[in-house]
Amino acid sequence: MSTLRLVVVSAGLSKPSSTRLLADRLAESTVRQLDGAATGVDVTVIELRDLATDIAHNFVTGFPGAALRGAIEAVTAADGLIAVTPIFTASYSGLFKSFFDVIDHDALAGKPVLIAATGGTPRHSLALEHAVRPLFGYLRSVVVPTAVYAATDDWGAAGDRHTGGLPARIDRAAGELAALLARPAPVGADRPGAGRAAAARSAGAEAVVPFAEQLAALRV
Repeated sequence: MSTLRLVVVSAGLSKPSSTRLLADRLAESTVRQLDGAATGVDVTVIELRDLATDIAHNFVTGFPGAALRGAIEAVTAADGLIAVTPIFTASYSGLFKSFFDVIDHDALAGKPVLIAATGGTPRHSLALEHAVRPLFGYLRSVVVPTAVYAATDDWGAAGDRHTGGLPARIDRAAGELAALLARPAPVGADRPGAGRAAAARSAGAEAVVPFAEQLAALRV
């Protein structure tokens, strides 16, 4: 067993924010359910509000600043990822999308990801399925089945991790992520997440035939 690297990305804009609160609850539950599956869990939290200027500069210059570069390296090196966004206009926030736009589109292939979101009304809960899940599907991440949405009323609703409600959904999603992280890495992998991601990339890789060769094959 080895230390697992869990990275939490929170796109909350206020401080404190319900988005960060949900992110912390999910991380705590994941670590608790990983007890005994690894020698330890190293949790890194990335607050995107602190990187907003760096992300904008990266789009203009094509180069990340030191803080943004460190965040990108943490995400790409992680064994697992928890990604939480507020819902604006029935979709993820622009800051959330912009951060994942500056990461190489192959870097998250095969990486276990738990997605979650916060919003003012339960009506926006489907944004996780029609916006956030497809985003990580495009990046070829392994997204856990349970996505967690927390509306304003969920924080004060009755229920615990045994009887239902938000705590139960948090534990269910975190348990699914913990199960993926606890799987043994392929033989020869230098660390658990790297082995799983490499195996997934290898399995999904397609041979690319240069366009010139394709044209040559069509000539009579």
